[in-house]
Amino acid sequence: MNLHLIIVLLSIFFIGCASTNTQTNSSKDPALQEFARLLIGEFSSKEQSLQDTTYLNIHLSMSRIWDEDKSAIWLYVEQAMDAKREKPYRQRVYKLNHPGTDIFTSDIYTLKNQERFIGLQNDASKKIALTPDMIELKEGCTVLMNNRNGIYTGGTDADKCPSDLRGASYATTKISLKENVLESWDQGFDKNGVQVWGAIKGGYIFVREK
Repeated sequence: MNLHLIIVLLSIFFIGCASTNTQTNSSKDPALQEFARLLIGEFSSKEQSLQDTTYLNIHLSMSRIWDEDKSAIWLYVEQAMDAKREKPYRQRVYKLNHPGTDIFTSDIYTLKNQERFIGLQNDASKKIALTPDMIELKEGCTVLMNNRNGIYTGGTDADKCPSDLRGASYATTKISLKENVLESWDQGFDKNGVQVWGAIKGGYIFVREK
């Protein structure tokens, strides 16, 4: 083996080792912690629903799970009609990351046997029972957000997030996040780009309750 080939192989080896051992520690990333802080809690669209009856009174809950994973921050998420909190219409797991200075991402996961985890945010035993092998990534549905002076805005990538709800072909999400307020606009479109579900005027405005 000639000297040049040895040098190349050694370089690949050391670069590989460096990339394997380099991992973001979420507990030492104040920007990611701040992003998560704004999301974690109990939110309601009650105020908006009282001002505009085309919007429903929705309860949104986001709580921290899997604290032991230092490579990211994980959240369990529930959305339900306020009058039917025990029957959420959406349950998800979000994986929060901080890939760039002012860039934040949220990977979206569905849950297997999700009914057994209803109310997890208030039940320690359910939080322990939920393990990473029970979730599945929604490909193409990652939300990317930019921070500008404490206001985070962004959403999904065009038509990359598939959906078959109510005749849809894909879904989009637009997000605006700031202290105590989260605006989320979810819409479903058919293959011709015609909206088939979701709010029409604008996003739901969720105000922090606690």
